[in-house]
Amino acid sequence: MDWPTGLLGFAAGLLISVATAPVGVSGAVFLLPVQVSVLGVPSPAVTPTNLLYNVVAGPGALLRHHRSGGLRGPLTRLLVLGTVPGVVVGAVIRVFAVPGPSVFRLLIAVLLLPLGGWLCLRTLLRAARTAPGAAPAREPSEVSPRTITRLAMAVGVTGGIYGIGGGSLLGPILVGRGMPVAKVAPAALAATFVTSVVGAGTYALLSLTTTGDIAPYWSLGLACGLGGLCGGYLGARLQPRLPEMALRLLLGVLALGIGGLYAIQIVR
Repeated sequence: MDWPTGLLGFAAGLLISVATAPVGVSGAVFLLPVQVSVLGVPSPAVTPTNLLYNVVAGPGALLRHHRSGGLRGPLTRLLVLGTVPGVVVGAVIRVFAVPGPSVFRLLIAVLLLPLGGWLCLRTLLRAARTAPGAAPAREPSEVSPRTITRLAMAVGVTGGIYGIGGGSLLGPILVGRGMPVAKVAPAALAATFVTSVVGAGTYALLSLTTTGDIAPYWSLGLACGLGGLCGGYLGARLQPRLPEMALRLLLGVLALGIGGLYAIQIVR
């Protein structure tokens, strides 16, 4: 890795994590297409490289949430309990069943298009419900611990395949079910960090027994992660000062744009 590539990776990790950390997303879901299309990381090595980014970037936001007491409570434990075994299964699937770039692009589009549309729709509906003169909103039903753990396991499998740790899926889903961002964000980031450590280690072990680009690109992953480390701390610090609905809508639009880009590449 040359210096321009490293600086570009650092800048990408910094800018993305500043925008995404306030809502519990590490930014790996948006960094992935940058690694593939701009930085030239091949598939499937891009997945463990993205997990390595999460490992390095995660402590920045977590440190801030720890100081403010945001990591206390059972939600963090439930998410980690589900995502850790899921990410191992996802890593195995990614290496042995979904190695091709065409299938990988299809997976990105299938994941991000509905997620982005759903996130935008939920944000706009919430804005309409809170407008002056609107009818009182129905209170969301409480999510049971068993449902949270099962959801976390399913997201962990997806995160292991996609290299996103799972927080970018868990955060929007749980917030959409009515949980406050201040409660979900620290737990989702903690689950992302722990599962990324497990996922990156799984890929490293698989690289010893399988041919191909499976091991992470260590230098690039570290460069992106250092940017994410700084940006994540700043994003978590800015969380109380940023408008929640605007951030949700921004994440939804970004997800739609990235998913649409890969969908167009598949058609071409």
